[in-house]
Amino acid sequence: MQTSNMPQVMKANASEDKGENARLQSFIGAYAIGDLVKSTLGPKGMDKILQPMPGPDAKFSSATITNDGATILRSVWVDNPAAKILVDMSKTQDQQCGDGTTSVVVLAAELLRNAEQLVSAGIHPQVICQGYRIALETARSKLDSIAFDHRSEKDKFRDDLMNIARTTLSSKLLVHEKDHFAGLAVDAILRLKGHPNLDLVQVIKKPGASLKESYLDEGFILEKRIAPGHPRRVENCKIMVANTPMDTDKIKIYGARVKVDSLDTVQEIEAAEKAKMKNKVQKIVGHGCNVFINRQLIYNYPESLFKEMGCVAIEHSDFDGTERLAAVLGSDIVSTFDDVARVQLGTCEVMEEIMIGEDKVIKFSGVQRGEACSIVLRGASKHILDEAERSLHDALAVLHQTITETRVVYGGGASEIAMAEAVATKAKEIEGKKSLALEAAAKAFRQIPAILSDNGGYDSAEIVGKLQARHAKGEHEWGVDMDAGDVASMKELGICESYRSKLSQICAAMEAAEQVIRVDDIIRCAPRQREGY
Repeated sequence: MQTSNMPQVMKANASEDKGENARLQSFIGAYAIGDLVKSTLGPKGMDKILQPMPGPDAKFSSATITNDGATILRSVWVDNPAAKILVDMSKTQDQQCGDGTTSVVVLAAELLRNAEQLVSAGIHPQVICQGYRIALETARSKLDSIAFDHRSEKDKFRDDLMNIARTTLSSKLLVHEKDHFAGLAVDAILRLKGHPNLDLVQVIKKPGASLKESYLDEGFILEKRIAPGHPRRVENCKIMVANTPMDTDKIKIYGARVKVDSLDTVQEIEAAEKAKMKNKVQKIVGHGCNVFINRQLIYNYPESLFKEMGCVAIEHSDFDGTERLAAVLGSDIVSTFDDVARVQLGTCEVMEEIMIGEDKVIKFSGVQRGEACSIVLRGASKHILDEAERSLHDALAVLHQTITETRVVYGGGASEIAMAEAVATKAKEIEGKKSLALEAAAKAFRQIPAILSDNGGYDSAEIVGKLQARHAKGEHEWGVDMDAGDVASMKELGICESYRSKLSQICAAMEAAEQVIRVDDIIRCAPRQREGY
């Protein structure tokens, strides 16, 4: 009996898929992710209910209703490597631009779907990748040529920002109040005056009332209450923001025991603790502040000392709120108080306690960073407020990018059809098999307006055909009118998108598709053995 002497390279229980099997697994994973979010694309897109698994490791504590692509994909656990590439791409698009998280995944999935047909026809993956690179350059050039810029005209640029905000919100929960929320988002972004920190715009959710009663408030709102006995309104505030323990008004020695021979000794220890705390409060007030905001708790004794010294004390501000508040007020977050010269105090004209709905909050007006503002969202339930916050975040993020890169393109599938026609024309100039890859890329671009039409219940073949005829005549502003179920001028309807967001979508989709197409081998490591087995 002969035994095989073939060396075993991989560890036992490790597996490997090669060639067609590996490529097919990658393609199928990408299709599944694309099909998962395809129905959420556009103004007529459907919502998904994300039901968490029970247990401490659940990503959501309660059910989430959303049509935001990044939120859906972030909550779905995937095992397929190609699917993970598309999920990560959607997260990056959300971080970079805020909008286009669904479009970028759908476009990448369509590029891979067409590439799979070419691979099945015997075309080498490298040839397809070369064709896709040419298609990307052609699409970028076309996108540059159809973009327009009104940066120098203030009124027209604001109209562009309003149109972009309305277009972004038209596929969200806020569609019925998109004019109102587009105005809030544009006003908030214009207040930043080009400042790169979007954290200066704070979004506060308060249940109750209707979405239309949401409003923009100048200044900063902290979701805390002023301590009892302190004045509810302070003018000309000098504010110290700190992160320091203010709860040592009783015996608290961690990990140790104190043995005493009488109650008098206990009283001496408590007196020493109080003296230490009083000295700390005197140092804080000695900096010249009349408002003290602490990240940690402030116990009764130091609170009474602050009241005696004429300093308003606010305790237990959440960490994100503390960071944002310090940035808005222009102050440091202090933890030691010995050196007065090295501590930067924040300032504001008025600090007062106000009511929002049934809750009391603290409002800072006339802050040092005058561009800061707060958007107060009202709504009937927590689920509505959460989705409204996600929708508004997308609008704020894409507007923030548009302030930096001010070029704008038309939406409604107009840009995709224009790029598809440019790529299809380029394909006729390319010799060899690479022209087939360009035709596949053009077909993928045309799928975006087709899916928009399908989600609205319209005849996608007829609408795409009409769009191609319009764009062949050079009318590149024509796209899909989702209200009428026909083609229309996006310029007249005011449907615009950010150039930077659109460019990011096509670049990310092409790069992700190329990365998956080049795969010809999948190696799975052996699972880790449990101890004792």
